[in-house]
Amino acid sequence: MFTSNHIWQDPNVLHINRQEARASYIPYADTESAKTGQRGRSPFYQTLNGNWKFRYLPSVHQAEDGFYLEHADVSGWDDLLVPSCWQVSGYDQLHYTNVNYPIPCDPPYVPDDNPVGLYVRDFHLQEQWAAKDKTIVFEGVNSCFYVWVNGAFAGFSKGSRVPAEFDLTGNLRTGRNRIAVMVLKWCDGTYLEDQDAWRYSGIFRDVYLLARDRSHVRDIFAKQELSEDFNSARLLVEIETKGSDGVDVQVELRDPAGHVAATGGKTVQGKDAVALTVEKPQLWNAEQPHLYQLYVLGGEEVIRLPIGFRKITIADGVFAINGRPVKLKGVNRHDSHPELGQTIPVAHMIKDLKLMKQHNVNTIRTSHYPNDPRFLELCNEFGFYVVDEADLECHGIGIAEDWADGASHRLSADLDWRAAFVDRAVRMVERDKNHPCVIMWSMGNESGYAENHMAMAAWTRARDDSRPVHYEGAAPVYQGHADVSGLDVESRMYASPAEIEAYARDAGQAKPLFLCEYSHAMGNGPGDLKDYWDVIYRNSKLMGGCVWEWCDHGVKTVTPEGIPYFAYGGDFGDMPNDGNFCIDGLVTPDRIPHTGLLELKQVIAPIRIEQYDLKAGKLKITNLYDFTDLSHIALRWKLEQDGRMLAQGTVWQLDAAPHAELIVQLPYAWPERSEGQMLLHLSCWLKEETRWAEAGHEVMFRQFEEGQAAAPCSSKEDAPPFVQVGETGGLLTIEGVDFRHTFDLRAGAFVEISKHGVPMIAAPTAFNIWRAPTDNDMQVKKKWLAQGLDRAGCKVYRAEWQHPDEQTVEIRVNFSLSGYIRHPYLHGEAVWRIDGKGAIALHVRVNVRENLPFLPRFGLQLTMPAGMEQVEYAGNGPHESYIDKRQSVKKGRYAMTVDEMFEPYIKPQENGSRYDTAWATVANALGMGLLFQGEKSFSFQAAHYTPQDLTEAAHNHELVRRKETIVQLDYKMSGVGSNSCGPELGEPYRFDEKAFDFAVTLIPIFKEDDF
Repeated sequence: MFTSNHIWQDPNVLHINRQEARASYIPYADTESAKTGQRGRSPFYQTLNGNWKFRYLPSVHQAEDGFYLEHADVSGWDDLLVPSCWQVSGYDQLHYTNVNYPIPCDPPYVPDDNPVGLYVRDFHLQEQWAAKDKTIVFEGVNSCFYVWVNGAFAGFSKGSRVPAEFDLTGNLRTGRNRIAVMVLKWCDGTYLEDQDAWRYSGIFRDVYLLARDRSHVRDIFAKQELSEDFNSARLLVEIETKGSDGVDVQVELRDPAGHVAATGGKTVQGKDAVALTVEKPQLWNAEQPHLYQLYVLGGEEVIRLPIGFRKITIADGVFAINGRPVKLKGVNRHDSHPELGQTIPVAHMIKDLKLMKQHNVNTIRTSHYPNDPRFLELCNEFGFYVVDEADLECHGIGIAEDWADGASHRLSADLDWRAAFVDRAVRMVERDKNHPCVIMWSMGNESGYAENHMAMAAWTRARDDSRPVHYEGAAPVYQGHADVSGLDVESRMYASPAEIEAYARDAGQAKPLFLCEYSHAMGNGPGDLKDYWDVIYRNSKLMGGCVWEWCDHGVKTVTPEGIPYFAYGGDFGDMPNDGNFCIDGLVTPDRIPHTGLLELKQVIAPIRIEQYDLKAGKLKITNLYDFTDLSHIALRWKLEQDGRMLAQGTVWQLDAAPHAELIVQLPYAWPERSEGQMLLHLSCWLKEETRWAEAGHEVMFRQFEEGQAAAPCSSKEDAPPFVQVGETGGLLTIEGVDFRHTFDLRAGAFVEISKHGVPMIAAPTAFNIWRAPTDNDMQVKKKWLAQGLDRAGCKVYRAEWQHPDEQTVEIRVNFSLSGYIRHPYLHGEAVWRIDGKGAIALHVRVNVRENLPFLPRFGLQLTMPAGMEQVEYAGNGPHESYIDKRQSVKKGRYAMTVDEMFEPYIKPQENGSRYDTAWATVANALGMGLLFQGEKSFSFQAAHYTPQDLTEAAHNHELVRRKETIVQLDYKMSGVGSNSCGPELGEPYRFDEKAFDFAVTLIPIFKEDDF
């Protein structure tokens, strides 16, 4: 019966019996219960969440007609929790794909064997609802579904991530009832829901019943007008009623303290409005989310809506809120839970929002669909700007036609799809129109740009002219329709810092520029954040942007051996898949911050500190908050010389208005002879507890440094007067009072380094140019592999030694690094000098082949024996840092284990390096090991994995931890960037020198004696 006409493959049939879209709300019986926002406290609300009987079928044609009947026997079916995604409950295929459709691209048609989930639930209806209208609300069902109640067909709907509401008044009865739902995995809407995510199915958001007065308030749109000086606000409460009788409506507005600010009322039948006036309103913004509450009383019902008085304007290319230019410091956020898929508990939403606030994020783009309405309620309260995006992406259309001219615009230009496009804007805007956090409407993502998008934008602007309309797919690079007059902002994805600065300086560009996606945070990244924000702060036309993206979309699973891990595309045999491209977030699936999030926090911090006169203790502090002065911030400071504290203190009062500067005088005396390393540590932290952080939470930090940290000991002092040396069979042995080293002249490498008989290396030393490619090396990795950089080996042309005096041995080696097929990548001369204390000073001069791509790295690799677990170093810490990813680290002296140096990215890759290290030691538990120090700072790394180990493993659980410790002492390493999706690595961060010198010294030490 229900398979006869295949309406799920007709883009002009969007629903059957679905109610018109309306604002999101729950009716309550009184103001006090409405104030709580707890749905269960409403007598007019009944959840249908819980256990349903469930049956999964590989094809809709296997669904027996009559399963939905009132007395059908479903006792043998499985139990399934609703809401849920059936794939994470063991049904069907877990499948991740980015751009490619998971079905043949033949719109509007989908495969005949279209999987379905059949749901049945018995429930009871209370007698008090008998005289009420009764509706059912599905807040999210993927992808389309049919509904039957007590055996009678009730409705059908498409559009996965926006609500569908059906009137069941004539279907329900007091007492026992049965609801049956058939959910199809695919429909024509699948072509519009091609988002970069796991493809989940089922009733994945809440389902509930509402009881309504026969005549009741159906919809509310609270529009506001603010005076030019923001001292007065007019709230126009547009009300639409349903039913044959008029509804006596009373409207009450309460201020953030709960006091009545304004009231009004009238009898409404159909559509009317009540106007309220508020003098000196407290304005809403993300920093100060002052919320009024609007209570609409009609009949027996009370509806509560959040009201945030704020005005969004664009003038002279500048985006402003409440008259002040605002920078959007955002992230893109998918609905993603490591165990529940796209079903997101409220506690999980709160965890996300707290983490974002703690890391200075103020904006969320709901990529690429409207989130759960409760998420927006939380954004209102916590204070976030939200770019609300329509559930629309048809990226795969371009792929299917190999990006032929106009292919990506095909659906947007097809009139048959006009209604489906516009429907997705209508249902988003109507649902979310009263949320103050929503500051911009987005017409979807990566779906071409033609007349259908223009129709979406036109409807949106006509319905709500208080918010700008955004759509990145209209950018000139895509060569879509030329008419972009319906869009209020210009938008780009992954434009480089140079490109956005060029836009800002182009007088012909009148719109503000929003980077809806930039700085791809995949794996060890992003590495280009500061470059972007230096440009954004310089140019008022640049309104900010959203990093891609918030979280890794790993699915929690276990190996056959029971080892837990986070899976990505292809791990379940899913085809087509895009591998680990879903592991591209600032936090892990279980919300542990990556170092990239720490970097973002520091780069977008709302406070900037610069030295004004450092030695005199004067600093310039700039308040980058848009609405908040610095009275809530305390500044903690500490002055150190070579790790010894000279002075400390706290500035409790910072008097700087938003966007203002002040000079602070710190009461310290800078030493007249500031030898060694001087460090001024500065930390800005919250004075008082907030909803999202404890008192003392660090908002940002800053350090100023003079000089370099001195190594804790030197080999040059009191060196014994002699060194013994001998050569046998190409092995050169160098001995002193307490050391013995052996150098293999044929291999050009040390094969033994020891002190008091304790071995310090377990394999020959080696020069290394390879790093395990990061995800952001995705593009340049192809060039590296084509050249064979991963198989570079050493060729020794000549190795000579001399013993110029009793306490020095010098070894000179001419060598190259090369792989089969290719010419050598580089030629070098290494000079090793060993002194009477056993210190090994290396100086290497290198010439790199001209036609090579920039190198991953160059340095010395050591393999130290098992037990060498203790690391100490002076440099950046406590976490990893790279030439373009080092804003979130602090200079200091750090002690940790080798395992603590490691960053466990879900897909193993280069990690854990410490940029700009002055010296480092790796030793056993008794302090016996090696000290490394350079003439200049170097990058330092210690791990239980070689670069090859990390390169070859697809998941962390595949790594086999070596007992030995692998140490990398790098002259230089290329930056990490964000080129997995973003622009190429910036030239300043590429290791593309064709000639360079590197010097580093290896000193065997017993720390308890030598330090």
